Amino acid sequence: MASHFRELEVWQVGMVLAKAVYVLVADFPKEERYGLSSQLQRAAVSIPSNIAEGNARATTRDYARFVSQACGSAAELQTQLLLAGDLGLGDHLQIEHALELCERVNKMLRRLHQALSAKLDPGSPVPGPRSRS
Repeated sequence: MASHFRELEVWQVGMVLAKAVYVLVADFPKEERYGLSSQLQRAAVSIPSNIAEGNARATTRDYARFVSQACGSAAELQTQLLLAGDLGLGDHLQIEHALELCERVNKMLRRLHQALSAKLDPGSPVPGPRSRS
């Protein structure tokens, strides 16, 4: 496992996703500044933030919990992006790009969570990161 969160590909893609969301909402109407724009930004920033905080924690159990929270933020973000698209807010291509990044991050988070969970339960059928050697 990476020793620092900045080395994690999932954190790096999460940062790209957060930046994409900030670019997307920059074109939203001003009246959305404290509405959906703010919600999108908070959910997007929460993903790499939770990965970083979990990675910095002392126990694997804490790390897994923060990765689980990042998964929740990714689902929240996907919902908000779909709503923005349905409401005609923002550029359709930027929304699609953000949704693709969000799906990519979500898959990576699920794999990371499985690996962390496997470390917690040695009898688990889920392979851990060292089983690939």
